[in-house]
Amino acid sequence: MNKKLKKSLLLFISLVIVNVCTQSFYKRIDLTVDQHFTLSEASKEIISKVNEPLFITVYLDGEFPSEFKRLQLETRQHLEELAAENAHIKIKFESPDQQVDALIKRGMIPSKLTVEEAGKFSEAIIFPWAEISYQKKSTIVSLLSTTTLTSQEEQLQNAIENLEYRFSNAINLITKTTQKRVAVITGNGELQDLYLYSFLSEVAKKYRLAKFTLDSVSKNPQQTLKDLNSLDLAIIAKPTEKFTAKEKFTLDQFITNGGKTLWMIDNVQADLDSLMANGKMLAYPRDLNLTDLLFTYGVRINTTLIKDLYAAKIPLATGNIGNQPQFQNLEWLYHPLVRGNKNHAITKNISPVRLQFASPIDTLRNNIKKTPLLVSSLLTQKIGTPNFIELTSIADEILETDYQSGNQLFAVLLEGNFNSAYKNRVKPFQTSLYKEQATNNKMIVIADGDIGKNQILKEQPFDLNKDKWTRQQFGNKDFLLNAVDYLLDDTGIIHLRNKTLKINLLDKQKASKERLFWQFLNVILPLIVLFVFGIVFNFLRYRKYAK
Repeated sequence: MNKKLKKSLLLFISLVIVNVCTQSFYKRIDLTVDQHFTLSEASKEIISKVNEPLFITVYLDGEFPSEFKRLQLETRQHLEELAAENAHIKIKFESPDQQVDALIKRGMIPSKLTVEEAGKFSEAIIFPWAEISYQKKSTIVSLLSTTTLTSQEEQLQNAIENLEYRFSNAINLITKTTQKRVAVITGNGELQDLYLYSFLSEVAKKYRLAKFTLDSVSKNPQQTLKDLNSLDLAIIAKPTEKFTAKEKFTLDQFITNGGKTLWMIDNVQADLDSLMANGKMLAYPRDLNLTDLLFTYGVRINTTLIKDLYAAKIPLATGNIGNQPQFQNLEWLYHPLVRGNKNHAITKNISPVRLQFASPIDTLRNNIKKTPLLVSSLLTQKIGTPNFIELTSIADEILETDYQSGNQLFAVLLEGNFNSAYKNRVKPFQTSLYKEQATNNKMIVIADGDIGKNQILKEQPFDLNKDKWTRQQFGNKDFLLNAVDYLLDDTGIIHLRNKTLKINLLDKQKASKERLFWQFLNVILPLIVLFVFGIVFNFLRYRKYAK
């Protein structure tokens, strides 16, 4: 065999070996500084459970603003990472143009965008949605942030940062065989279902939701505690009646047995509807008999009210034209607009949350980790109770020197080993389920019972994230849903909301200002260089061959 044939055979064998290796040992390498395309362990764990074809259809195809091509590209790259991790995941991009009505009926509402190109503004409609189908179930995924209080660039940044969370959360939801169980506590004058519908209807899409009354404690406390302990989370939404010793002990033992709790508590009796009807009301402390319970866990809700210069608006009649009253939206300082903790997964990138007649929370020293979630602005004033509140005070002159109370805490996350409030105390009733301490439990305490209360419009519940009169938008529903997800999360998915990526967006002002320069550099200059090169080349060629 000659050398040439040997070399050819060796080359052929080498190519076969390389081809086999690349097919058998496929590996994607993320070379970005922030590990932009690397899946978290939580995501890998979730998609590893997909053992049948899972179809993801993305409606980000066709003609739409150039900057949102970035969202399309980032979505495609992320889904390719999921498909590379599990071959059961199938991806498809479709244009929504021919199926607009069908998509809207399935809950995919289009987004209207303001687009700036060459200094001109125009509007464009896109469908930033994906649909996931698995077995006989399907769910939709919003790719764009719901908040409207950020710029379009910030919305795009948030959308890209949250891609992994949104898809992993949706895949986890659709592939789960069991659901966590959530109890809405009743029996102590809590908010009626109609006023919690906007919030709870979203909770019901992810978890098994049921009402649980504490009234049965008086007749059969042991069985009531046993039934409550079979649930995973208890939501206590604005109780107005005093808790008995047996009811408190039942909640306490639910917590020490591992149950999660979301408290929405009004420690002061004050209501806007009453104020609107009468023009004046008496705000006074409300005794719910929960102070010692919450004190044991490390917090105390005060009986003062907070006025904040950064506040939501309410509509007030300011005059008449003919026989028609004229309304104006004015800031009502008893309704603070509070910011979330930007470093926590629950509150990152949510709109300001509207509170109503809220009281501040004091945190106490113990072994429980306390994380602030909702905090007022610096410009606050404390109003002691009992005290009369008049609607006409909205017209009072505001002196900034009166608002020097500083940041006030309205919502706090508690995590750790909770001691029973009945440790070394006489128990209201005997139970074999009694525990002195919970291990690695968590709860959220909010010092406003109306944070989850939606308005009613034409006898139907209105969106919790909006005000039906002023049309202001808030982050109340997003905050509460994130809170529920955090309390019930045992996979680490919720922490993906804290993912931060560096997205380099085009500076439109600079691009418009330097437009002619870059057009010249990229279009005209190459032609000039080519023209000069042609002249020089022909001149040198002529000189060489003319002789």
